[in-house]
Amino acid sequence: MQFIGSILERLDAGEVVIGDGGFVFALEKRGYVKAGPWTPEAAAEHPEAVRQLHREFLRAGANVMQTFTFYASDDKLENRGNKLSFTGAQINEAACDLAREVANEGDALVAGGVSQTPSYLSCKSETDVKAIFKKQLDVFVKKNVDFLIAEYFEHVEEAVWAVEVLKQTGKPVAACLCVGPEGDMHGVSPGECAVRLVKAGAQIVGVNCHFDPMTCVEAVKMMKEGVEKAGLKAHYMVQPLAYHTPDCSCQGFIDLPEFPFGLEPRILTRWDMHKYAREAYNVGIRFIGGCCGFEPYHIRAVAEELAPERGFLPAASEKHGNWGAGLEMHTKPWVRARARRDYWENLRPASGRPQCASMSVPDGWGVTKGHADLMQQTEATTQDQLKQLFDRSKSH
Repeated sequence: MQFIGSILERLDAGEVVIGDGGFVFALEKRGYVKAGPWTPEAAAEHPEAVRQLHREFLRAGANVMQTFTFYASDDKLENRGNKLSFTGAQINEAACDLAREVANEGDALVAGGVSQTPSYLSCKSETDVKAIFKKQLDVFVKKNVDFLIAEYFEHVEEAVWAVEVLKQTGKPVAACLCVGPEGDMHGVSPGECAVRLVKAGAQIVGVNCHFDPMTCVEAVKMMKEGVEKAGLKAHYMVQPLAYHTPDCSCQGFIDLPEFPFGLEPRILTRWDMHKYAREAYNVGIRFIGGCCGFEPYHIRAVAEELAPERGFLPAASEKHGNWGAGLEMHTKPWVRARARRDYWENLRPASGRPQCASMSVPDGWGVTKGHADLMQQTEATTQDQLKQLFDRSKSH
C-alpha cells in the first residue's frame, strides 16, 4: 500500500503515520555521536551510518524520515568547548539530503527538525533565539523538506517562538514538548501548552522524549482535551522514550542516575511497543513514532500492531513471525512452546540483576531556564566548574 499526499492530507484522511526512532542514542551506541554534546555532525562526517539507520527505520514501517538535525543549531554546535570540523549549514544540508534519499526509496515524507537552544536557557532575547531557528529553517526551505517539526522543548515559550518562525514557510508545522503530565518546566499544563502551540500556528502537537510511552500518551491525551476544550482543532503525535520511567520527576529521564550510560535495564520489549501503539491509537493519536532508545525493531512492533488499521505489514516483518510464530521452527521444544501471543503478552521479564532495585531516586536539582546553573558558554567546562558540580552531587 502506498500513501499519497502531504502529512496533513494523510492525517486528515485518518491514516496512521508512523515516525522513525531515536537517532542520537542509536548512533552514540554505534560510535558516531558523542554523549554530552549529543550533536549530529555524523550526518556530514559519517553519512553512511545515518543513511543506514534511516533505511532500517523505513524497512521497519516508518513513513516519516526526520532529518538528523537534533541540536544542530549553531549555538549548540559551539557549546562548552565542542569543536567541529563542519559548519551548522553543512550538517543541516547533509542531514536533509540523507533523509530525502532514503524517503524516496519508499513512501516516506521528510521532516526538518529544530530543537531547544542553549541561547534560550541562557535567557537570550526572543529575537536572538528566533534568529537561530531561522538559520536552520533557511536550509530546510532550500532543501524543500515536506514539513517541519519543533521538537524537544522543555519550555512552551521557546516552542511557541520556534513555531512562529517555522510557520512563515507555509509548510505544515508540528510541535512536540519533552514534558509529562505535570507540564513544562515552568508548570504550564500539557493542555495549556497545546493551546498555545496551536494558536501559534502548529497543526500537529504532541510530546517526544523524556518519558516512557504510556506517560507520553497520557500527556498527549491531556493536550487533546485542552485543545478541544478551547474550541480549537489539531492533529496529535507522540514519540516517546523506549525506556520505562515510572520513577521520573517532571524533568524526565535525564534526572535518573542511570542517564545516559546505564539505561539498558529499562528498555521496553517489542511486546511493550504493541501495547503502546494500541493505547496511542485508542486515545486518538495518529502520528506515532519513537525517540531515544527506539530501535528499528521497536518501530516494526508499532507497525505490526497497527497493521489492521494501515492495511499492510512493513517489509521487516518478512523476518519476524507474528507474536513469536517463527519460534515454531526452533530446535528446542520448550522454546517452540513460546510461539504464542499469550506467552509474550503476559511475560514479566527479569533483569538478571539480583542486587539492583527496580526503581531509582531522580537527582532533581530543580534547575531550569533562568537559573544561573543553566547559563551556557562556548568555552569548555573548567575543572573548577566540574569540582563544584561533583561536590554538589555528593550532597544530594
